[in-house]
Amino acid sequence: MKQLILIPALLMMAMMAQAQHTFNGKIEFERRTNLHRTIDEMDEDDKRWIEKMRSQIPKHNVHYFDYSFTQQHSIYEPGREAEQTVNFWFARSPAAENIVYTDFATGRVTAQKQVFEEKFLVKDTMRVIKWKIQDEVRTIADYKCRKAVGVMYDSVYVIAFYTEDIPASGGPEMFSGLPGMILEVAVPRLHTTWIATKVEYNKPDEKEFEIPKRGKEVTQKEMYTTISTSLKRWGKFADKAVWWSLL
Repeated sequence: MKQLILIPALLMMAMMAQAQHTFNGKIEFERRTNLHRTIDEMDEDDKRWIEKMRSQIPKHNVHYFDYSFTQQHSIYEPGREAEQTVNFWFARSPAAENIVYTDFATGRVTAQKQVFEEKFLVKDTMRVIKWKIQDEVRTIADYKCRKAVGVMYDSVYVIAFYTEDIPASGGPEMFSGLPGMILEVAVPRLHTTWIATKVEYNKPDEKEFEIPKRGKEVTQKEMYTTISTSLKRWGKFADKAVWWSLL
């Protein structure tokens, strides 16, 4: 009789340990930006000389980021270097050095962002996106993920895939707000996708969660106003530069 009681108890303990384990880990995100699509949208004067080099320009510019998380908080920061990174002026991303710290308990975000020559320190609440969950399902990094769509900054369409198997409402950059971890995000107007390449379930060292401290302190709204004003003479490229900066 003791064995009959012990076996279910051990199984229950194992299940509880596994459930707890899913709240802690590290995710590697690969960010891909389609450079050829970026070229296609350029003004004719800029496109003319770049078109001559198109065959030498890789289709995608790739960056890697690490996202560490526990039940209490998360941090998203630059990861390993890609084998090949494109450094043409039009391919440089203001978001390549972003560090985003999120406190799940308070719903607050602290993000350090280098935008051209100026560094900002965004302190604000977690971004709110009105997500609409859809029926499409796909597997990402061995996890079953469901599709959700939303809009940020009134007009920028966002597509995400999240998994309830990692019960933390987080994701790359400042994307969050879904009933599980976001493992893929696409922003079509930036021709860019973030996708999880691997998930590790080792509880991160608390030393990794160092809150960013450098930069001009602003809210998301204040940063939007500052950058929009500075870039208004950039014409049609101004909006994209603003969206990149506010990710």
